[in-house]
Amino acid sequence: MPIVSDPARRQWFRFAIGLIVLDICLTFQNVWPTPAVTWTGGLSVELGACLLLFAALGRWKGSIPRWLPTALACFGVALVLGRYAVVTSPALFGRDVNLYWDLRFVPDVAAMLARPASWLVTIGAVAALLFVPYLIFRILRWSLEAVGGAAVGASTRRTVAGLGIVLVGLFALQRSLEPTNEWAGYHDHRLAGTLDFPPPVSVTYANQLRVLTKQLSGRAANLIGPGPNLDASLSAIKDVDVLVFFVESYGAIAYDKPEFREALEPSRKQFDTDIAASGRGVVSAFVESPTFGGGSWLAHISLLTGIEVKDEDTNQVLLTQRRETLVSMFSRHGYRTVAVMPGLQRDWPEGGFYRFDDVYGETRLQYKGPQFGWWVVPDQFSLAKLDALELDKTNRSPTFAFMAGVSTHTPFSPTAPYQPDWTRLTTDSPYPMTAIDDAYDHQPDWLNLGPSYVRSMKYVYESIGGYLRHRSDRDFIMVILGDHQPPALVSGQGAPWDVPVHIVASRPAVLASLEASGFRRGVDPERPVLARMHALTPILLKALSAERIAVHVE
Repeated sequence: MPIVSDPARRQWFRFAIGLIVLDICLTFQNVWPTPAVTWTGGLSVELGACLLLFAALGRWKGSIPRWLPTALACFGVALVLGRYAVVTSPALFGRDVNLYWDLRFVPDVAAMLARPASWLVTIGAVAALLFVPYLIFRILRWSLEAVGGAAVGASTRRTVAGLGIVLVGLFALQRSLEPTNEWAGYHDHRLAGTLDFPPPVSVTYANQLRVLTKQLSGRAANLIGPGPNLDASLSAIKDVDVLVFFVESYGAIAYDKPEFREALEPSRKQFDTDIAASGRGVVSAFVESPTFGGGSWLAHISLLTGIEVKDEDTNQVLLTQRRETLVSMFSRHGYRTVAVMPGLQRDWPEGGFYRFDDVYGETRLQYKGPQFGWWVVPDQFSLAKLDALELDKTNRSPTFAFMAGVSTHTPFSPTAPYQPDWTRLTTDSPYPMTAIDDAYDHQPDWLNLGPSYVRSMKYVYESIGGYLRHRSDRDFIMVILGDHQPPALVSGQGAPWDVPVHIVASRPAVLASLEASGFRRGVDPERPVLARMHALTPILLKALSAERIAVHVE
């Protein structure tokens, strides 16, 4: 029996550990639906290519250049972070990652997270963000040096080369047996039900480069059609205010998930009662959102233009064009058009595209109460402030108001208390201290956000219902709809992209036209889905232009 020296054992041990670490770093999977990851025994073709590179250099030069493990470790950090983004995004947000435009919003998300956090937590988070890539780099470099060292000796080099050939060969065999276009998305495949070869992480970056090239070449602009005709008469609502309220993360899951539906049923019944008590009727339906778990602005622009916008490329191109929008159409009819954006913390050039007369962001709303969660301005306050700034004025033009709520944004807690005294909301002390303390007692549980989501939805139902009662003396149309489903950690795997839409009005002709288009009376929408969100726009305009004398209402 041959005797293996201690140095040889150590080299084999280092090689085995390095090999396993590198494979884990490139093939880990998400622990759905959390930010955590695990390893399920996947195999990396990129690791196979690295082994072949080391074996070739070891045979050709007799050594591995000292700079090579460092350079590969730097590249490996990008691969590991890309892998994490790719496997985590579907679990948390329900959609594939798009590094080209998702990374643009990292500073905004970081600022949002930092605002309610203490300075100590913020410093700790920044330190972690800097330390984690460095730690990954050190681990990868050690592993690469261990694997590269094994490629120098003749006997160990044969093992390195053999493993590389096996990994690359099995991956090629898998691709020939499963000729699906896995490059368009990121979905793992298995060979013969046993060997798991995730698509190479580098493919993600290649796809982002393709998207960037398409964007810079201007080809994306050719994919946008002319859009619908928005030249409506509005004959059914002459001089009547129209309020469009996008409820953040208000998805079909609020109806589809049995525990959510049961928990929210009393609030929905009260919402229905509030609508009736205000002298108005309501019809409801489901529509399909162009986005899932985030990207609210894609839903906003789809509805306001009648053009389906499902990605940031299309959005950016569309914003550079001169297009008719619901805002400009209402403006032509003599309406004052305003946007109430409580989550807006900086300049909003998109307002110029829509052609709003005025935009109220967080600063201009001047909320003086306590902060709840990541966002400062509660939705009920935003409704009250809309009245104070615009709708309470006398001798004014009719108003088209667009509002994007924030109180139901992830992580949904703590949720602001409902204030039945609407006049108190705009004071320096909008809530009693006991209500604030009770709200702060409900901090988000990131492993179970369902209860927080339900509480936030109850708050929105109560706030809108209370507003309708509070303004029962006014004649207006209110469009209430979700922008997208909540993230996948709330909605679950495979949830549809459907969102509810409610139209509240005291005009029988408007409600009858919407029913004829597929809406259902009451606050409980039914499937099938009425339309995709952009197709809702002409349906709304048709209803708002319905001839009252042509409609018979029993």
